[in-house]
Amino acid sequence: MPDTATPTDHRPALADRLDELAELIGDRRTVVLTGAGISTDSGIPDYRGPDSPPRTPMTYQQFVGDPVFRQRYWARNHVGWRHMDAARPNAGHRALAELERLGVVTGVITQNVDLLHTKAGSRRVIDLHGSYAQVRCLSCGARISRMALAEQLERVNPGFAVASVTGLEVAPDADAVVEDTAAFRMVDCRCGGLWKPDIVYFGESVPPDRVAAAGEMVDEAEVILVAGSSLAVLSGRRFVHRVARAGGTVVIVNRGPTRSDEYAVRKLDASCSAVLSGLAERRRVRSA
Repeated sequence: MPDTATPTDHRPALADRLDELAELIGDRRTVVLTGAGISTDSGIPDYRGPDSPPRTPMTYQQFVGDPVFRQRYWARNHVGWRHMDAARPNAGHRALAELERLGVVTGVITQNVDLLHTKAGSRRVIDLHGSYAQVRCLSCGARISRMALAEQLERVNPGFAVASVTGLEVAPDADAVVEDTAAFRMVDCRCGGLWKPDIVYFGESVPPDRVAAAGEMVDEAEVILVAGSSLAVLSGRRFVHRVARAGGTVVIVNRGPTRSDEYAVRKLDASCSAVLSGLAERRRVRSA
């Protein structure tokens, strides 16, 4: 059963629970699955946390099927991607990179598109849903950096990004809240095809080779540690179920319930930064 705690119970303090968790993981090969909750301390809001406002993420069908919607999206993304690009890893990201160096974490599968695990120094990372930093053409498959597209968009929309920054609110997919987008001009690929962020949208499938690589990483592991995900999306949740079916150990660290709590041997309703930093500290002491 999940090891959950509420404000009214008398369970051990976080330090004691971290001792138990560190002992449970021990020297066992551990793969980590992360979601938006690990990046909130870097200033990137999550989708479904207890304090998050209601969000309606864009679907693939909306993006490809509605030119007005697509114009609005690119206008907002033209502002929001800079916020994500400027974000820096927090203590949780750095702790996972350290746990990898210490031989505990064998790899990270992230549902985030913010690249913060790579920026923190994690070497074996699968960006399950892609990255904000690239765009690709839906017709010819060409890829360019988000910075290169930003320069093109700025030339045809001079000053738009700067004028739209006041009171900025940015979603986890780099979609900024910008109300006046009617005059924004889009840019297409040289072939005439549509540019799309290299991100897996709702209603779109994760590329099979990426799923296979994540599956191989999971099959090598004895423990899967979920950090900051409600596991509402099957693309990540399936790996938890895969470990559980193989007889491995599931550990979940998340603010609020998840859709796989019943599989967890331990469930900590706590800050990812606090828990992961605590695990790294205990492992560091043990390795000294």
